[in-house]
Amino acid sequence: MARILVTGPAGFIGSHTVDLLLKEGHEVWGVDNLRTGRMSNLSAAGQSLRFHFVRADVAEEAPFNEILDEAQPEAIIHLAALVSVPESFEQPDENFRLNLTATHVVAEAAHRHGVKRMVFASSAAVYGRTEPFPLDEHCVTVPISPYGAAKLASESLLAGYAECFGLIIRSHRYFNVYGPRQDPSSPYSGVISRFWERLGEGSQPIIFGDGEQTRDFVYVGDVARANLLAATKPDVRSGVANICTGRPTSLNGLVQSMARLLGREVRPMHVAPRQGDIRHSLGSPKNAAVQLGFTASTTLAEGLQELFLRGDSGLRD
Repeated sequence: MARILVTGPAGFIGSHTVDLLLKEGHEVWGVDNLRTGRMSNLSAAGQSLRFHFVRADVAEEAPFNEILDEAQPEAIIHLAALVSVPESFEQPDENFRLNLTATHVVAEAAHRHGVKRMVFASSAAVYGRTEPFPLDEHCVTVPISPYGAAKLASESLLAGYAECFGLIIRSHRYFNVYGPRQDPSSPYSGVISRFWERLGEGSQPIIFGDGEQTRDFVYVGDVARANLLAATKPDVRSGVANICTGRPTSLNGLVQSMARLLGREVRPMHVAPRQGDIRHSLGSPKNAAVQLGFTASTTLAEGLQELFLRGDSGLRD
């Protein structure tokens, strides 16, 4: 079993990743400043003697190096970030600090402390409006937001560390991740959690645009499994991989899937498109299958059903 440090463990993807690592018998150190993460997400992890939590800002070099001195991890899964495209327009300096400076701090600390492997949470936002679909890792990357630009710059920085210092670095381009613990109260949360919240209030889901834009929705449990494989699987090499399903869903189609689950008619409210939003997003999952042996196994219908049954949709007590 390995000792693995996770940045951003109290967040949505981070907490699911921590839970899976612990389930598989690994020792986990978590570092989070709780800017957007919540300790309630770590309620299960906190019961394990193999989980160690440190409240700290990953972008601050000295404290992070002190944590690595104590933890001595064999791998780092770097998930801490400013996670919102709209917020990156509103706070570009904070986007740079949390999405690029923090990546540099983590990579340099990993190099100094002899950490052999690092997994980085990148994003499909690096592609921008690139076509044709499905997008693969060799497509042109033209980000259209400060968030996407910072993720792409981080990928390049990490590729340099892998080449120069012999680290194994996996950059995962997450597509539209959804699932339990995604905070619907945040204006920057995923569309599925926001739709569930509106439906739970008896309100219409709000769609920015005509609703014919498409997304590649991937369940958070599958994303956690991809992180686990990248951090622990023997003979993994450095590289970039989309973490996606390869199946497109329109937002109008998503609303109708929810309506079928609820057994009632749902009519969304359409408003003006948002700055930085792309029209279509669909990834090719082939690289992840070849390089990691990873294939997303949860269908959208299964994921929505899981949310509904667990009560994370806000539609059940």
